[in-house]
Amino acid sequence: MNTLSEAYVLRAVVCLGITTLAYFFMNGAQLFETAVIVPKWTAAPPDSFQLFRGKFGLDFKVFWIALHSIHEITFLVAIAFCWQLAEIRNGLLLLFIVHFAARAWTLAYFAPNIIEFQQIANNAGTAPDLLARAAQWRNLNYVRVGIFITVSLGLIPLLIKALRLIEKH
Repeated sequence: MNTLSEAYVLRAVVCLGITTLAYFFMNGAQLFETAVIVPKWTAAPPDSFQLFRGKFGLDFKVFWIALHSIHEITFLVAIAFCWQLAEIRNGLLLLFIVHFAARAWTLAYFAPNIIEFQQIANNAGTAPDLLARAAQWRNLNYVRVGIFITVSLGLIPLLIKALRLIEKH
């Protein structure tokens, strides 16, 4: 550990701090969407899908793609810059695996379903069991957001460990 330069440790801490802040920012947006937006559009579909209707309807696709892309880049950079800090690197790799699994679930389940709900809203269509499907999406979203929050909370002790390394230099 003592062979690492102070500059290396400082860069690692800065990168880890940036990804931690980015993750908490993402969680804030997720919590807002989960607490305010999701209950509205899942309340009574297809009528409650009015939030998605028309050219001014809600569509968070670009927002979430951009936010996750920025965050995932910062996460990978943090892993790279913390690589020689074995305990922190291993924690980051574990958290990234959990994050990646939640993202894969998002792409496999949440994204296709929300896109279908938006299409139903804009084409005045319907689908079987729409209320049940929207409720399931909402309930599973609580689990998904919980997973992302858990990853955020897991970053905190890693950041604290990294900050303590600066004190040792």
